[in-house]
Amino acid sequence: MDKKEEILKAFNFRFACKSFDTEKKISDQDFAFILETGRLSPSSFGWEPWQFVVVQNTELREKLKAVAWGAKGQLPTASHFMVLLTRKAVDTKASSDYIKYMASDIQELPTDIVSMKIDFYDKFIKNDFDLTSDRKLFDWASRQTYISLANMMSAAAQIGIDSCPIEGFNREKAEALLEQEGIIDSKEFGISVMAAFGYRASDVHMHSKTRQPIDKVVKWVN
Repeated sequence: MDKKEEILKAFNFRFACKSFDTEKKISDQDFAFILETGRLSPSSFGWEPWQFVVVQNTELREKLKAVAWGAKGQLPTASHFMVLLTRKAVDTKASSDYIKYMASDIQELPTDIVSMKIDFYDKFIKNDFDLTSDRKLFDWASRQTYISLANMMSAAAQIGIDSCPIEGFNREKAEALLEQEGIIDSKEFGISVMAAFGYRASDVHMHSKTRQPIDKVVKWVN
């Protein structure tokens, strides 16, 4: 099959799966591949303001059901359930230790370039995107996690694995639960989105995709 046809076939295969086959589990190798596509995803300035928490503990999944109304079908049935965290402003302000660590230790930039990049980032925050409050900065960083999630869901679809992105949860209560369980420090991380992965149940019927025609969503400026 032509590579482009193969990719489009995967995109048509993918849908928001509400219930999974509990007898079928994603192999460690396949899920490691999915996670790697998330890790390799792009982020603004390359700051990678995310963390992927894979919740396999059945007791914790049951507790999450009480605060995640949009995941009641997926939490008990998904092979793998993920909570995507976003770093809060304490880590994403230009002056933070995390930003310095990313520029120096991970991106391995020369000292003078580190200073230039962080100064440019500081101006971007203040002048270009108006990320001048902690909430604005968190929401901006949270949008980066959706890039990694989209890549993970698309990669999963290309190897025949189903998924479902989930925003149906009470963020404050879900974060409190994860902090109570010792999983996150809410001063450092907040929840961006959740996602379930697995194989669709045999009785799940996927409706044909409904999307606007291409001329409604694309505008060419020549």
